[in-house]
Amino acid sequence: MRDIFHDFRPEPSAGNDAYSRELARSLEYSEERRKNYERYLKGDKASANVGYLPIRADIENVSRCNFRCTMCQVSDYDQGKRAGDMSMEDFAQLIDEQYGLVEIKLNGIGEPLMQGDQFFEMIEYARAKNIWVRVITNASLLHLRDNYKKLVDSDVNEIQISIDGSDKETFEKIRRGSRFERVVENCKLINDYAKTKGVIITKMWTVVQSANVHQLSDLVQLAARVGFTIQVFCFDFTDWGQSIWRERNDEVFVGDSLSSTDYMALVQQGEARGVRVRFWKVGTKFSSDSPEQLCPWPFARAFISSDLRTVPCCMIGNPDTYEIGKGKSFSQTWNSEEYVAFRQSHLNGDVPQVCLGCYEDVPSL
Repeated sequence: MRDIFHDFRPEPSAGNDAYSRELARSLEYSEERRKNYERYLKGDKASANVGYLPIRADIENVSRCNFRCTMCQVSDYDQGKRAGDMSMEDFAQLIDEQYGLVEIKLNGIGEPLMQGDQFFEMIEYARAKNIWVRVITNASLLHLRDNYKKLVDSDVNEIQISIDGSDKETFEKIRRGSRFERVVENCKLINDYAKTKGVIITKMWTVVQSANVHQLSDLVQLAARVGFTIQVFCFDFTDWGQSIWRERNDEVFVGDSLSSTDYMALVQQGEARGVRVRFWKVGTKFSSDSPEQLCPWPFARAFISSDLRTVPCCMIGNPDTYEIGKGKSFSQTWNSEEYVAFRQSHLNGDVPQVCLGCYEDVPSL
């Protein structure tokens, strides 16, 4: 059987060549960044005592959301909020200290546009340092205060928009608190505006589950209709490092329900409509068989929450579930004994319990 998840793995919206050019520009930004990246390449997963700063990071500007999606832990947050927003000052300090960063995802467990204009200032600050910036949004607020224009004009590199249903009933059942018509209109707004600016930066992302698996063909049509040039179908869930969420999301998991023929039909349908259809499955990523197959997060990147706490990765995304370096800044934590021990557990094949959901050859929670 053809390896669909390898052959049609998601690429950046503007393509791999565009990403490579941005990476080259980023490494030219400063000598210390370039040397840090070279140290990373030489030492990748070779030792728990890394001799470099992270090259990538997820930085959570807000930990609150206006939706209560059925598969997301925000549904358990009190009034949809875990902590306060990250300030511009704290963000700038973090970016300045982490001179090795070549790429960031600027949001975490929440809707980043809820922060207002400071969110765009953060993007612009990182882009001024030639850092590649990706954001994820539910698109519900793009029409307010010309947010769709501000986001495109911020020079952001990629905007991933979550669309989990092709009609009102399905979409609003999964993405509780949403208005399907408003989101669709906003996707058209931002895609049309990006086109006038001559940039390809948006991507439609669908978490495939029992409630929407019958709509995949319709979703490709929706993507084309509102102006997306790439549509990604994700066939897995995170459990946020929590057994209760593993149980909930396992109930709607449909990752093994499609055949190779089904996947290729979606690819061909997309090609006919000018949409690159791609597939993602978390469970195919990592294995404890060898260092090369281990999760790269402990060795290359981290998740910094809106209240400046360090989390191993975005698949956990909540410092109340698992935190490294409690009471310490990220700069103090990255090379701490605790982080070294966390990396060593991966190297030893003794994958931490909180990480098991992302490994295909060890029991999950």
